[in-house]
Amino acid sequence: MTPDNLDLLKAPGLALIAGRRSIRRYVEGAPDRGVVEQVLSAAAWAPSAHNRQPWRFALLAAAASKERLAHAMGERLSADRRADGDDPSAVARDVERSFARISTAPVVILVSLTLAEMDRYPDLRRREAERIMAIQSTAMAMQNLLLAAHALGLGAAVMCAPLFCGDTVAAALGLPQGWEPQGLVTLGFPADRGKPPVRRALAECVWRPAGERT
Repeated sequence: MTPDNLDLLKAPGLALIAGRRSIRRYVEGAPDRGVVEQVLSAAAWAPSAHNRQPWRFALLAAAASKERLAHAMGERLSADRRADGDDPSAVARDVERSFARISTAPVVILVSLTLAEMDRYPDLRRREAERIMAIQSTAMAMQNLLLAAHALGLGAAVMCAPLFCGDTVAAALGLPQGWEPQGLVTLGFPADRGKPPVRRALAECVWRPAGERT
């Protein structure tokens, strides 16, 4: 992150955003159930399209559940990568790494969405827009989850792999009908501080139309 961006995040409350890191290594011991519920409650207070709150969370703390999911995802990853013609040894390393991240995390939260209460339209254009709105809403809930975890002294990191194997994830966990996996969040007490992120300067991200002065 550039120094000018950091200076803008020194205001009370904003330092939490700048201080959050993706944490992938955890000490032994899971957070108390009440703390995890605080994190999930914060996620559920995110804004959402039409206030339909399309996010759904599957909470995995038992070793058997985490390992079952990790095995299923690993087998799918291996099959996809081998079909791509990738080096078998590289594939095996990636599968092992993925399995370890999921199975050794104290808590794993699968973030999914449902379209059950979203608006329905007869045309593809508006149906696709409604689906994107549900995805955006679920992503905002996931960001709330990450910030709440950091505020409570926990570490967390997102794994986007379920997007590549949603059917596999749903089958491995026996998810309710209509739940669409979007991402995994690993959660626990951090074993390290994570790597300082790099962020683009605002000038690279912000554009103003001609005549705008603010």
